[in-house]
Amino acid sequence: RAPPIRAMLAAGLPVGAGSGATGAGSYNPFVALYWMVSGRSVGGTALYPPGNRLGRMEALRRYTVGSAWFSADEHRKGALVPGRYADFAVLSDDYFTIDVPRIPQLSSVLTVVDGKVVHAEQEFSPLAPPPLPPVSPAWSPVAESGGVRAAGAAAACTGSGS
Repeated sequence: RAPPIRAMLAAGLPVGAGSGATGAGSYNPFVALYWMVSGRSVGGTALYPPGNRLGRMEALRRYTVGSAWFSADEHRKGALVPGRYADFAVLSDDYFTIDVPRIPQLSSVLTVVDGKVVHAEQEFSPLAPPPLPPVSPAWSPVAESGGVRAAGAAAACTGSGS
């Protein structure tokens, strides 16, 4: 059973999101964002009635300001404002305008954490850091996380909550 996120927010409860938000085991933040916006699993199973779904901005806030609250860092991260950490990602498409079913296919083409480029591809590839060593142990789920770490490429940190 999916948690009633909309009701939790209406009751004034703090709600954050992260790689474990859906219980689906995906490290891809766009899978969880799709779930919160559409009310459906990536397989299309309806999990939420329309009244419990979130708008795109509200779902994104759960990943940013919502998650910053849970680590007691809401005054240091969670929003791009002066005086806070400026971790950010440039996405492969516009999260706010693409068709909802395409949200899980979004990816970062540039990710900056602590002022440093940690992932870069496509037109940003000249900025890419050196590749990371292979995942160890090789059987780790991180080796198969699809899009978050491509084999032989640098990790694509999402800056979740930052």
